[in-house]
Amino acid sequence: MIPLPDYPQGRELLRDKVVVVTAAAGTGIGSAVARRSLEEGARVVISDWHERRLAEKAESLAEYGEVHAFPCDVTDEEQVRGLIAAAVERFGRIDVLINNAGLGGSTSILDMTDEQWSRVLDVTLNGTFRMTRAALRQFVEQGGGGAVVNNASVIGWRAQADQSHYAAAKAAVMALTRCAAVDVAEHGIRVNAVSPSLAMHPFLAKVTSEELLADLTEREVSGRAAQPWEVANVMVFLASDYASYLTGEVISVSSQHA
Repeated sequence: MIPLPDYPQGRELLRDKVVVVTAAAGTGIGSAVARRSLEEGARVVISDWHERRLAEKAESLAEYGEVHAFPCDVTDEEQVRGLIAAAVERFGRIDVLINNAGLGGSTSILDMTDEQWSRVLDVTLNGTFRMTRAALRQFVEQGGGGAVVNNASVIGWRAQADQSHYAAAKAAVMALTRCAAVDVAEHGIRVNAVSPSLAMHPFLAKVTSEELLADLTEREVSGRAAQPWEVANVMVFLASDYASYLTGEVISVSSQHA
């Protein structure tokens, strides 16, 4: 097993930028990228549908920098517009949107209901679309520039049982990323995505069987799952000026066997 590296120090990659992160109240990639953004010098707005957990997360992140919390359900267009408006009212602008909101589940397509299919796509794909559209409109109104970073998944490329809805949504997020990047390139706006394989955190361990986690870990050349902050590092890079010539790309954050 490849050992876990030391947690990296911030290098001010996002100094003075305003970053909005969705689904940041948990223990996974969203909260990790919010913390990394703060450590890289950004002012951060975190959002989630669960108000109590969101407030607790904002309190715990405050030691790393300036962070504000605004509740938002990405399936509600009014709340999506409200989140962007609240961030702009607080800081005068936004510079980065990180779309982390997503919903999974394990159901064979033989047993999958319309409701299960629609719910996963509404959060994972439509929510990403709504947030991206709102942020891009704000970037254009500000005069251009800005970056969107979407959270996709290797499951958008590779087959896995019982994941038809989630895989379809994540594959569509990749396509959305590429096409949106072309639409807004003339405004100096970049749209990219990361595609993680297995990022271990307490909630995932709680809702996933030990057998499945062992199987997924076995597919990793590194012999271990990624830590959420390892995925967050790549998202921060894509949000930063170091990625100024990258747009429309989906970066695999994975050590899975080809």
